[in-house]
Amino acid sequence: MPPSPSYKFVTADVFTSTRFGGNQLAVFPDARDLDADRMAGIAREFNFSETTFVLPPSDPKHTRRVRIFTPAGEIPFAGHPTVGTAFVLARTGDIALTGPETKIVFEEGVGPVPVTIRAANGNADFAQLSVAQLPEFSPPPPPRDDIARTIGLSGHDILVGDFAPEGASCGLKFLFVPVRDRETLARARPRPEEFEKVLADWWTSKVFVFCADPELPGSHYRARMFAPLINVSEDPATGSACAAFGGYLGKRDARGDGTLTWRVEQGFEMGRPSILDVEVDKRGGAITGVRVGGNSVLVTRGEMFL
Repeated sequence: MPPSPSYKFVTADVFTSTRFGGNQLAVFPDARDLDADRMAGIAREFNFSETTFVLPPSDPKHTRRVRIFTPAGEIPFAGHPTVGTAFVLARTGDIALTGPETKIVFEEGVGPVPVTIRAANGNADFAQLSVAQLPEFSPPPPPRDDIARTIGLSGHDILVGDFAPEGASCGLKFLFVPVRDRETLARARPRPEEFEKVLADWWTSKVFVFCADPELPGSHYRARMFAPLINVSEDPATGSACAAFGGYLGKRDARGDGTLTWRVEQGFEMGRPSILDVEVDKRGGAITGVRVGGNSVLVTRGEMFL
């Protein structure tokens, strides 16, 4: 009986400099013989928030084509898979470094996604994506008390005024919910039945709760992301959400020109601390670019038999 075909994979922890922090990612560097059904089954087997499958690009000017699967199915774009896949391919030699900074382009469901890989001592340790879609914003969100029920809080825990709930997207849609402080954030608990009642038919059911009360020096915000309706009770590091968060913050920042920067803590309440760096370019008061980056570390290499 002939042996089963095998496919090499690498796992990494993304948006962290420490193993067993950040967000887990499985990367299949050569997925040319895998169809969508196989990819979906592999993603369910790993049961990470995302698994990526790397293919030759459709356009030879681009570096690779990347398909991204959650355990529930394929998605067009996500931050930590983009950043983590670039890091893995650079660290394993599948992408050659050209110096302290190497610029590549991934083909994803949202279009071409530019990524900059930074190296220290000849080894990749940081990657930063540039969004393919500039921020778009949601229609008015549900009432504050209804939003509060979805995350187990009271209406008075949620801020109003300039920093009030609003949805934004740079390829994936999120509802941004500001709360008073870190203690309030820690009390948040997703309630799937309320998500179903309040958000199932709204613009998005993915909720990014944040406060301007971080723990670490140099950080600006602390955040958590809940998406129980797509089987993600909580995500430790959500690059696509932080890209859209850059749009949310940039829209509210009075500065009309320049590059705005913020550092976001996420995953601390889960025991998987993550650090995400967000940059937003503004020209004439308009947002013209959004970038999200962070460190990653390799964790495992292996083969999967199919």
